[in-house]
Amino acid sequence: MSDKKPQILHTEVVAQSRLFQIEQVHLKFSNQVERQYERMKGNNRGAVMVVPVLDDKLLLGREYAAGTHSYELGFPKGLVDPGETPAEAANRELQEEIGFGAKTLTHLMELSLAPGYFASKMQIFIAEDLYESRLEGDEPEPIEVVPWPLSKWSELLSERDFSESRSVSALFLAQKHLKLK
Repeated sequence: MSDKKPQILHTEVVAQSRLFQIEQVHLKFSNQVERQYERMKGNNRGAVMVVPVLDDKLLLGREYAAGTHSYELGFPKGLVDPGETPAEAANRELQEEIGFGAKTLTHLMELSLAPGYFASKMQIFIAEDLYESRLEGDEPEPIEVVPWPLSKWSELLSERDFSESRSVSALFLAQKHLKLK
């Protein structure tokens, strides 16, 4: 396989909403085959997800997810605001969503979100040395904070409402970082 990327012959925005742009991309591959792809055009700001650890517990939030029209259990997350670093965004999201700030934030990994269709990346952090601090967020209703024992981290995988792939990935990254059995 060649590491040479396909040549972009043309791009065009074919649909747009308040939040999303869908771009059609006309590509020419190294073997001269041409294809049209569609992708969601990213905002280039990036996003963060934070695994908060307080004492011997993970702190999760239960909030409404419009895509599945259900309440989902997961870790605090959000977009990086203009002028913010990913670490600053992670600490802000913690304070907005669960009412804690972190003295220690450790970057665990950068994840792709459906790279065949979506250009955005998400930075995963673990937050430790937490302190109470609340910032006003943009959520339409309060997020229920759900403490979960670190010793029972693997039981989260059996919870029906803990199904978001980013949260599951973040849980495994935290398990590795914290050396949980």
